[in-house]
Amino acid sequence: MDERNFRVGDIVRHFKRETVDPSTDQYLYMIVGTATHSETGEQMMVYSPLYGDGGLFVRPLDMFLSEVDHEKYPGIRQKYRFELEEAAE
Repeated sequence: MDERNFRVGDIVRHFKRETVDPSTDQYLYMIVGTATHSETGEQMMVYSPLYGDGGLFVRPLDMFLSEVDHEKYPGIRQKYRFELEEAAE
C-alpha cells in the first residue's frame, strides 16, 4: 500500500509522536475522509484524534501530506508530517 494514499479508517501518526511516550495514543489520528473547501475548492483532510476529547479536525491536504521541515525539527526521523501507523505484530 502506498503510504501517501490514506483511506477512511486508517490510523496515522503525526511526526511529534516521536517526542512522547509511545505507550500513549498521543499524536495518533483516524482518517475520516477528504473534503472540499466550499469557497476555494481546496482539498482538505478530515481526521480525528485518538486522544483527548476527540472531535474533528481539517488540514489542507497538501499540508497533511507534506514532508517534515527537518531544519525546524532536526531531531525528527519521520519523513512526512503524517504517516501510516504500523499495526502491532
